[in-house]
Amino acid sequence: MAYLDTLSQALRQVVCDEEHQILKYDDWIRILVEYCISNKNKCMLYFIGNGGSAGIAMHMTTDFLKNGGMRTHGMHDPATLTCLGNDFGYEHVFDKQLEIVSMSGDILVAISSSGNSPNIVNAVRIAKEKSCTVITLSGFKEDNAIRQMGNYNLYVPSMEYGIVESVHNIVLQQIVDILKERNQRT
Repeated sequence: MAYLDTLSQALRQVVCDEEHQILKYDDWIRILVEYCISNKNKCMLYFIGNGGSAGIAMHMTTDFLKNGGMRTHGMHDPATLTCLGNDFGYEHVFDKQLEIVSMSGDILVAISSSGNSPNIVNAVRIAKEKSCTVITLSGFKEDNAIRQMGNYNLYVPSMEYGIVESVHNIVLQQIVDILKERNQRT
């Protein structure tokens, strides 16, 4: 029960912002759902992460495609990651992909427990340079790098990987479930 209490507390303490203006959680979710709906056929949606966050990113790439009806592009193909990692360094495995495939108006969802992984920071920087909308999900220290970089940011005030990753997964699953419900009504 203690773990569920810790997870529940972390969910209640999540900090959400749009362009650094703090929002209530429900308002932040509503804004992202509406943003996804209004851009559904206009843009590509990319998810990135490392380790457990990569697992969430790959899962959400599929869910937002199948259940959310969004155009998504996977960024975690092993051959691509090892090729780019070998040729440019692991810190560039996502930004090199975004340089080639992303376009203005696309959406990048950057998931990082620490918010400081160089490959995630570099990808966010490139996405912003290419006029993509950036959604960050981070945790650990409140002054982490990507929390300061996104258009929409969600921060989990916890130093525990499991708690941070669980909250990230729950939040993204909530958004895709709302999209799925809306798609079924139309």
